Amino acid sequence: MSRSHAVPSRRTFMQVMAGASALVATPGVVARGHAAPSASPHAPVFFNDAEWKFLNAACARLIPGDALGPDAVALGVPRFIDLQMDTPYGRGQLWYMHEPFVAGPANLGYQLPHAPCELYRRGIAGANAWCLQHEGSDFANLPAVRQDEVLTMMEKGEMAFDDIPSDMFFEQLLSNTMEGAFSDPVHGGNIGLKSWTMIGFPGARADFMDWVDQYGVAYPLGSVSISGETA
Repeated sequence: MSRSHAVPSRRTFMQVMAGASALVATPGVVARGHAAPSASPHAPVFFNDAEWKFLNAACARLIPGDALGPDAVALGVPRFIDLQMDTPYGRGQLWYMHEPFVAGPANLGYQLPHAPCELYRRGIAGANAWCLQHEGSDFANLPAVRQDEVLTMMEKGEMAFDDIPSDMFFEQLLSNTMEGAFSDPVHGGNIGLKSWTMIGFPGARADFMDWVDQYGVAYPLGSVSISGETA
C-alpha cells in the first residue's frame, strides 16, 4: 500500500505476488465443493455478516480489478480465507501457541496469543470500530479512495485494535489474499484459474521443461489445476 515508490504495472505486480503464492495454499485447507464491490456468492462458514462485508471490501482494494484481470472478490479470495478458518491452520493448531507472549523484534516471528481465526475476528472488529469512530461508517461503506487510505494506515501500524497491532492484522490479511488469488483453485480461490491465465503461469502440469529456456515466448498450453481443471 505504500505510495513512496514508483507504482509497477498491474501485470508486473501480480507476477511478483504470484511467485510467492502460486500452487501454495495455507496448510491444512481442504477444498469444499464508488459502490462497494458485490460480495462473493459463497455463504460464509466462519465470518458473520459484518465481517464478510469487511473482508470482501478489503480484498477488493488489495487486488483491484482492471482491464487486465479481475479483483480478489471475483477470484474467490474471500471464500478461500473463510474456508481457511475451519482448518488446523485457522485454529492455530499448526503454530506454537504457548506462553509467554511478549513483544519482540520481527525476526522472532509471530508473538500474539491469537490463532488466525481469532486474529481476523478481533482485527475486523477493531478496524470497523475505528472507522465508525473516525469516519462515521464501517469500512465496507467507505469510498474506495478512503478505504485505500485506511488500509495504508493499518499497514503502517497507525491504528490500535486493543491487543491487535494493526500492521500485524494487515500482514495476515494481505498474505491470505495473495494466497487465495494465486493458489490452486482446489483450495477455493483463483476461480477459473484467472490469475494464472493473466500472468501466463502453467499451473500443475506434470512437465513443461521444454519451455523454461524459451525466454520471451508465450507458453501455449494454458494453465491447469491439480484437479484437472483447465483455463
